[in-house]
Amino acid sequence: MNIKIAVIYYSSTGTNYQLAKWAEEAALEMGAEVRVRKVQELAPEAAIESNPGWKAHYEATKDVPVASSEDLEWAEAIIFSAPSRYGNLPSQMKQFIDMQGPLWAQGKLVNKVVSGMSSAGNPHGGQEATIKALYTSMMHWGAIIAAPGYSSPVLYGAGGNPYGTSVTQGQDGKMVEDVKEAVYHQARRTVEVASWLKKGQEK
Repeated sequence: MNIKIAVIYYSSTGTNYQLAKWAEEAALEMGAEVRVRKVQELAPEAAIESNPGWKAHYEATKDVPVASSEDLEWAEAIIFSAPSRYGNLPSQMKQFIDMQGPLWAQGKLVNKVVSGMSSAGNPHGGQEATIKALYTSMMHWGAIIAAPGYSSPVLYGAGGNPYGTSVTQGQDGKMVEDVKEAVYHQARRTVEVASWLKKGQEK
């Protein structure tokens, strides 16, 4: 069954962009129709320019379309990926979610199947809290949360986060844990849950 899935991410230096791309790959393998979208950058140019990694990623992903309300309305499933900011969502992602009031008011976000991923600079840098903060907003939407739980052994190798795949970004800018298979599993599970819902609605 063709499921429409939006992968919405925010990434400053590339970690969550890579998570989003892996999610895209897995969803495409499942036969889903996928849109990868970045949320609008809010940081001033001076802040981006002061960080070489941030600047390089910003320039490299200029052609990635910016997420819109239309993408959410189009999607039957949504995977969000964003780094932790003090144990919460980054302002860029939070603003995107906060701007969806008109869709929410029309009931157009109800029953969207959603799942979240995150990253931080150390293993206990707020990833779980960030994903749970995302899910709080999703509950207000009336969305259906497709958390991975412990539904596959690959999740243990990635750190065992039941809320969603999370990864540590090392000082060298590279991921510390090997989370590719966990992202693949989470994306497949999200598509699968969306397909169950769609089949049920069509009966």
